[in-house]
Amino acid sequence: MAAFPRQPYGEIFHGVIVMAGEAALLASAAPPEVEIAHHGTFTLRYGIEFLGKPQFSIVPALIALDYGEVMTDAVAAWDFLFKRSNLYPRADVIGYRNDGVDEMIPVKKLDLMQPVVVLAYADAAATRPLAQVAALIAPDDSPLPPWLAQYARRYPALAAWQREHP
Repeated sequence: MAAFPRQPYGEIFHGVIVMAGEAALLASAAPPEVEIAHHGTFTLRYGIEFLGKPQFSIVPALIALDYGEVMTDAVAAWDFLFKRSNLYPRADVIGYRNDGVDEMIPVKKLDLMQPVVVLAYADAAATRPLAQVAALIAPDDSPLPPWLAQYARRYPALAAWQREHP
């Protein structure tokens, strides 16, 4: 869609993705008696839900402002979306949706009030995530990448998550 290089923000995480029913949980170590869906090193990216279509989210890679400027720095673009995008409702966000489809969507069609979606990818080149992370299972003192610590719902153990999601 764009002639500019895409470099969405990503963080590296070493661990496992486990399945608890339909929910994909990211964990620093595999909890006992849970199906391991993926293990190894993942690239974590963060998406924003579509307004009125919560099944879709987009991982911003570029932002094209309505007066011709293109924001290619992922961190600056993220900051713009949450702090100044109301000034430019016709700006377009370019990236990949949570189903891997290349997308360009106006800012005004994103739901910036919903929680940020955490997506786990096989590597930095992947455009389709392995899983949408429902929660993070990690002890409270575990070091975490900064955005993961900010956006993932964290539980110290699988049993704590299961108490809230019977």
